[in-house]
Amino acid sequence: MRLLKVLAPLSQAGGSALSALWTFPGMLLSAFLVAWGAEAAQFLISQGLALALLAWLQTSPEFAVEAVIAWEAGKDPARAHLAIANLTGAIRLLLGLGWPLIYFVFAFSGRKDATQRLPSITLERQHAIEIIGLIPPLLYFLVIIAKQAFGWIDAVVLIALYAGYLAVLLRTPPHAAEALEDAPAVSRWAYRQRGWRRPLVIGGLFAVGGGLLYATAHPFLESMLAVAGLLGFSQFFLVQWVAPFLSEFPEFVSTVSWARRVTRAPMALMNLVSSNINQWTVLAAMIPLVYGYSHWRATGMWVDFRFDGPQRLELELTLLQTVLGMLLLFSMEFGWLDATILLVLWLAQFLVPHWREEVAVAYGIWIVVLVIGFAVGGKRLLAPRYFLETLRRR
Repeated sequence: MRLLKVLAPLSQAGGSALSALWTFPGMLLSAFLVAWGAEAAQFLISQGLALALLAWLQTSPEFAVEAVIAWEAGKDPARAHLAIANLTGAIRLLLGLGWPLIYFVFAFSGRKDATQRLPSITLERQHAIEIIGLIPPLLYFLVIIAKQAFGWIDAVVLIALYAGYLAVLLRTPPHAAEALEDAPAVSRWAYRQRGWRRPLVIGGLFAVGGGLLYATAHPFLESMLAVAGLLGFSQFFLVQWVAPFLSEFPEFVSTVSWARRVTRAPMALMNLVSSNINQWTVLAAMIPLVYGYSHWRATGMWVDFRFDGPQRLELELTLLQTVLGMLLLFSMEFGWLDATILLVLWLAQFLVPHWREEVAVAYGIWIVVLVIGFAVGGKRLLAPRYFLETLRRR
């Protein structure tokens, strides 16, 4: 129950499980509103920017949870491991469970008969920006892992990397209006508004959905954590897996909804990739800033956030998983084997926690296999080429 005390400042609604009766429908509605807004916005701005905005709204509960944990860790350094647990759990959950979930919903929703071969999700050229956008923060985290600490300077670098990612997204054009017919009725209605009403209505979908998400996320999270605590889950398990799943629940709702439509499955996958970039940069940067400020308020001294061997293993495992996921997308396709590998390796570490080192080795071996495949020409290395084409575009 100590975790409930850590997360108690999130809301005044309390940890009553009965609040799920109104917060659960509220979370569902907010997820659909912001998703409809994103589908309409991609015809005014680039799809990547629309997804980046969507990712911010969807992961705001995760930011709130991480901020509270980092704040408490600043006052009590013994809780520092919980901040790493929440960060790594959120990233590994989206990639190890979210990516495969999108694929299998897409594959089985689009099958006309049981004998049809499982198709691959084919990505668009502009999606290379999200894929390559993972590289800079992953490379910089090698430095952080080597130091076993990160401070405000590292936070500034990570935020700058995210700003650079957004700057590249600005170079991509909006979707052609001819593709509007594939969008949901609400998105079509919003885009077809005349003059100033169009951005106002689309912005309203984001605003109302985001406001509803803000109002319901914290009591929903607390009620579910209260239930999980009563069921006897360990504090570390709650922070690493239960809290991230609940805080990212709106994202799972919207992406699964998109995955059911063949034309929106790539967008669903890129929604999660955009969130992964968000987590490796801004979410990670928030930890040393909140931790350092909290420690300064308690002791009058600013300190860097430091982590030990087990926490370093958590970061290394998460880094290897993300590198593997990125390489799987370098061919601009995501198939059944890719989804199965990510899901099986995530389940292994989830169900048998002491297999973390073995799973890390498995990630490393598969990364080597993919690199060899690209080197000998067996797999097409398309994402870097499409990314460079985007940079050259005026």
